[in-house]
Amino acid sequence: MRVERLAAHLGVVISRSAFKDGDVSGMLVRQDGQPPVVGVNDAHSAYRQRFTISHELGHLLLHPGREVVLDRPVRVNLRDKTSSAATDREEIEANAFAASLLMPADLVRSELQRLPVAIRQDPDRCTAALAARFEVSESAMGFRLINLGLVS
Repeated sequence: MRVERLAAHLGVVISRSAFKDGDVSGMLVRQDGQPPVVGVNDAHSAYRQRFTISHELGHLLLHPGREVVLDRPVRVNLRDKTSSAATDREEIEANAFAASLLMPADLVRSELQRLPVAIRQDPDRCTAALAARFEVSESAMGFRLINLGLVS
């Protein structure tokens, strides 16, 4: 999945730059009359940037955002190191959206079955192989495999 193409199709502008706070992966800014903007920390790995864009698209499609008033009201969703901590409903939903978008369940199952038996039986090698195939981090793939009940 080329998430940048999906974002463009949805009218979303992607803006990459190094963030002052290195723990912040990305943010979604919505302002009436303007296209939504996903800010992405380009100091992070390409795989993390893909997940961040997908996560922010999840917020765009699922959540209204929190209003922040600068010189005019805007709505913001922020992805940082606590986003994956499973403590905030909206963050959990945006992470699930991103995981489903980047690692569709049926495709993960299919690709898992295509791996040689020796790799399938080694959880670390299996996770690494699938992560490379889906262009996501090994951590993201590990969570996906657990959430799909494919590994314990």
